[in-house]
Amino acid sequence: PIPDNVRVTLEKSCYDCHSNNTRYPWYAKLQPVAWWLNSHVDEGKGEINFYEFLTYPAKKARHKMEEVNEMVKEGEMPLNSYTWVHKEAVLSQTEKLAIANWAVSTMKVIEAENNLKPE
Repeated sequence: PIPDNVRVTLEKSCYDCHSNNTRYPWYAKLQPVAWWLNSHVDEGKGEINFYEFLTYPAKKARHKMEEVNEMVKEGEMPLNSYTWVHKEAVLSQTEKLAIANWAVSTMKVIEAENNLKPE
């Protein structure tokens, strides 16, 4: 389960590229921007799709949560190219910490439920 505060932050800052619920802006209908955006979203979903996360094998799911933790803590996500246009997606320190803590706790649950050794 995702805590409400983390879910709201993921929806605001991550789901456009990492879910099956992308909200495309008006300019997404213009070429060549549409091609670039579609490619970008496809790449994001390929890295992690929160809507399909529960279908991932345990090792992949644990690894993806490790990446979420690292990328958010290091400020690599959300991408600058996204936050330039979507100012509301910029993560506060509190939001970063909440996502990182959730990712780590989710990793521990995955390890415990699947008898995986911690990495």
